[in-house]
Amino acid sequence: MTEKQLIEGCLNGNRSAQEEIYNLYSRRMMGLCLRYVGDRETARDLLQDGFIKVFTSLHTFAGTGPLEAWMRVIFVNIAIEHLRKRDILRDTTDLDSIQETTVDETAISKLSAEMIMELVQKLPSGFRTVFNLYAMEGHSHKEIGEMLHIQEGTSRSQYARAKHWLREQIEEYR
Repeated sequence: MTEKQLIEGCLNGNRSAQEEIYNLYSRRMMGLCLRYVGDRETARDLLQDGFIKVFTSLHTFAGTGPLEAWMRVIFVNIAIEHLRKRDILRDTTDLDSIQETTVDETAISKLSAEMIMELVQKLPSGFRTVFNLYAMEGHSHKEIGEMLHIQEGTSRSQYARAKHWLREQIEEYR
C-alpha cells in the first residue's frame, strides 16, 4: 500500500492500515522518544500516546509533506509535554560562560552510533531536551525558548552545557 492508501485506510477505521503505519514508523518514533526521556519504559508509554494522537488526529494531516515529518512533530510535542508535566525542564538555568573544549576525533571514531545515543540519553533532562530540539530537530534557540517556556539565552546555555558534557564523556573513550 502507498502512504496515501494507508492514510485513507486509517481514516476509514481499517485496523490493518493502522498496524502497517505502526510497523513502518514505530522503531523511528521509539528512538525519538528515547532521545527525549532516556528510559525505555517511559519511551514506550510516549510511543503509545503518540500513536493514539497520530490516529485520532490523522484527519488534520494536510498531505503537503511526508507523513513521518508530521508524526515527528506530534511525538516531539508529546515528549516535551511529558517533561513539562513532570516539571523536569524547570532546572534549566542561564549560564554566563562555558569553557570551550575540543574533542579528539579519534575518540569520536571509537564510538558506535549506539554508544553516542546512549550518551545523549544520559544527558541531564534539560540539556537533553534542548540538545535534541536544536541539534537533532533543527529548531532555533528562539523557537526552543517558546516551546519550553524558557528564555532564548537559557536554551543557548543548556545547549552549550550539553555539548560540554558530551565532550567530557567522549574524552573518556580516548
